Amino acid sequence: MPPLPYHRLALVTGRRGRWRTVAGTALVLAGVLVAALVVVLVGEVAGAFLHRPTDDEGLRAWGGIGDTAFALLSLALVTPAVFLAARWAQRRPAGTLSSVTGRLRWRWLGRCLLVALPLVTASLGVMLLLPEPAGGGDDMAWAGLPDFLLGLATVCLLVPFQASAEEYAFRGWLTQAVGAWCRSPWVAIVPGALLFAAAHGWGTPWGFADLVVFGLVAGFLTVRTGGLEAAIGLHVVNNLLAMGLSSAVAGALASEETAADMDALSVAVDVAMLCAYAAIVLRLAARHRIAALSAGSRGTGEELP
Repeated sequence: MPPLPYHRLALVTGRRGRWRTVAGTALVLAGVLVAALVVVLVGEVAGAFLHRPTDDEGLRAWGGIGDTAFALLSLALVTPAVFLAARWAQRRPAGTLSSVTGRLRWRWLGRCLLVALPLVTASLGVMLLLPEPAGGGDDMAWAGLPDFLLGLATVCLLVPFQASAEEYAFRGWLTQAVGAWCRSPWVAIVPGALLFAAAHGWGTPWGFADLVVFGLVAGFLTVRTGGLEAAIGLHVVNNLLAMGLSSAVAGALASEETAADMDALSVAVDVAMLCAYAAIVLRLAARHRIAALSAGSRGTGEELP
């Protein structure tokens, strides 16, 4: 087997891996549905035991922090569904979803997290200083220390799993499923970017465009660096900081507003940050000689000294 780029790793078991992506995709979708149902069931059972009130739909209401926790948990459970699909349907190592080395490269992930932290912090800081768009939201009020600490703990505990799960689904499974049939990395990257944006809801055209750009940058870095580490690092830091700030504002975690609702000025700032992140990560990947191809006959596929 010759060395393969990341988006072609579904073919590590041969050409039959192409058809197995179809069965695997069905298994992933079923897993996502089951995970969501399990989380809802757990919430209902626990809510009944704790005598939680019901909402307009008859479901147990947990408040902004509780509902956010259940939403993040249901997304986090996508990762095991994707891993099982790789193992059971495609009969390949689940680690090939992480990188061309067959595992998550933790040192490289750490570097990407360190790159993302100051860039995302600066980006969010600039956005907070921008004028509110016409018809903007209400004045922000302090959530109070108990709610802030509880919300922040929830975000810190669950967001890393939620953000990485989205990357395993869109930049991992979907990219490799399309890549099993197409050699071009862009043909594999673009559908994931569009579906990623659509999954966040329909807000403003600018917000949708920003999410597409995020997906394209994350997908490009995934293929160029041979793994999900760069995409996971950016996504985790972005969500941690954004939702961490939201936990300090009364009612913000309960808001249905997402990145899809961004205005043009905020999108311009965010796109500049994404481009800077991509440039720095690519430079670091070249400096540290991060493997972009699977081992094949080329060696171990690990980071070279």
